Amino acid sequence: MDRVIITGVGGFIGGALAKKLLEQDVVVYGVDISLEVMQRFISYEKFIPIVADFATYEKLDESIIEGGDVFFHFALKGSFGPALKDYSLQLYNADGACKALEAAVRCKCKKFVLAGTANEYELKNYINMDYFEPRYTCVYSTGKLAAEFICKTLAYNNGIEYCGGLIAMAYGEGNKSTTSLPNVIIHQILNKQEPKLITGNNLYDMVYISEIVDSFIAIGQYGKNMKSYYIGHRKLKTFREMMERIRNILNPDILLHFGAYEDGPSGMDYSLIDIDALYNDTGFECKTDFKKSILKTAEWIKTMQF
Repeated sequence: MDRVIITGVGGFIGGALAKKLLEQDVVVYGVDISLEVMQRFISYEKFIPIVADFATYEKLDESIIEGGDVFFHFALKGSFGPALKDYSLQLYNADGACKALEAAVRCKCKKFVLAGTANEYELKNYINMDYFEPRYTCVYSTGKLAAEFICKTLAYNNGIEYCGGLIAMAYGEGNKSTTSLPNVIIHQILNKQEPKLITGNNLYDMVYISEIVDSFIAIGQYGKNMKSYYIGHRKLKTFREMMERIRNILNPDILLHFGAYEDGPSGMDYSLIDIDALYNDTGFECKTDFKKSILKTAEWIKTMQF
């Protein structure tokens, strides 16, 4: 990749991807709603900022005349907290993804890569069921799944390659959310609070920001057309095991109250997910040192206001 477009470049994942590619001497057209959120990239010679929101994506080709190899779409509103069940907001995000794909076509990009959520797999398990009990956060993943299906259709009919990256629970430096599970748990342990948790015998996955970035680069370069990839680990642990690992790294003396909340319905059947597809198609797999990544994240969380 020599030239890319990244929407949501001022955000957690879009920003981390832009930084990595700029350090590799890739030209990055960064798209976001203001110059202020893109300020950290202005010093890079090959960073080209473009101020735009979903409503003005139709004019992106006026600023990106030379096109790009890959168009990465990360821009969205509301990925944590109450926004997850705001259907108007999530429909707005799905519409924005479709507008981004159309912009990629006009910019003559070779490939469009859409950032999705691993929770889309939960919905896919429900599709052929007459009755199921979805969580409220399924509103968010439904918006993502709708964007995936519509964008695939638009891509196929407009002659542009499409790939998706369905991300497991993200964590790491730069994640400003005060409601994301990893941030909350790490914050509580650092402050010697005893987290109240579900029983947690279900499989669970968390993926570090550098792993997410490298996954998207691999998808952009080698991902197969019309295919969506699970971005996470090939070997999984239970939620309980994951929380115990975090606790043991940060403060082994902290008591974790498993079973304080009901587990609730779980639609993530990992046996139905090809968690090896990213490795098989691109050669990349997530295997960052967990202890180091948690310690780095903890240092970041110490700077946050909860």
